[in-house]
Amino acid sequence: MALRKFKPVTPGQRFKVISAYDDITTDKPEKSLLRPRPSTGGRNNSGKMTMRNRGGGHKKMYRIIDFRREKDGIPATVHTIEYDPNRSARIALLFYADGEKRYIIAPHGLKVGQVIVSGSGVSPDLGNCLPLGEIPFGSIIHNIELRPGQGAKMVRSAGGYAQLMSRDGKYAVIRMPSGETRMILCACRATIGTVSNIDHSLEVSGKAGRSRWLGRRPRVRGVVMNPVDHPMGGGEGRASGGHPRSRKGLPAKGYKTRAPKKNSNKFIIERRKK
Repeated sequence: MALRKFKPVTPGQRFKVISAYDDITTDKPEKSLLRPRPSTGGRNNSGKMTMRNRGGGHKKMYRIIDFRREKDGIPATVHTIEYDPNRSARIALLFYADGEKRYIIAPHGLKVGQVIVSGSGVSPDLGNCLPLGEIPFGSIIHNIELRPGQGAKMVRSAGGYAQLMSRDGKYAVIRMPSGETRMILCACRATIGTVSNIDHSLEVSGKAGRSRWLGRRPRVRGVVMNPVDHPMGGGEGRASGGHPRSRKGLPAKGYKTRAPKKNSNKFIIERRKK
């Protein structure tokens, strides 16, 4: 993993910092695992704009990712490490011993030719997937299920990792990337290691055009709008806008929006740090 910096021969390259892509081994994805991914431009089924600041962007094909890892006991060889336009992490193409091919989220340090396996009773090595009840304390994990058999829902973005702290009965205590400590059933599965592309947070676009390539249109600040358009709009001169709030009037900057009686509150031991 490395970053590329550029000589400022153009204004857009002066501050640009992007990945060197030195960990990627091929630029041709597996065709059998591709599906069309139509772009909505922020419109719903009647053509009404329901999400602003979206539109344009490069066409993408969706890569089908195996988040369940339910092929137990069948070894798989890492064939390629690839770029995925739909996520920040890298993906790995696995060739299973029975001939099937699948994509997974690639852990940091996974190499081509490495053999990984999933299921109960496997060793807690990099890339292996096993139940939380069989993972040693202190292990770094990612791709964590919330319900057994549901498929990984948490810790899937670039550079993310959680840590298995302890076990209490049928629950495992996990420290999440946010700092939150919560309980998850020991029957849920997780993958050993840190998610790949750990330098993703250090990348700098350098110009607005790179956001347009990703399908993001310009976003107008509320303080420069009129009062009819935003609660923070209007005023004489350059007004600060008053209390920060959303376009619908909900306060920002620390206002809690989580439901106080949410069912999963009982599984959270310690909330994330402010």
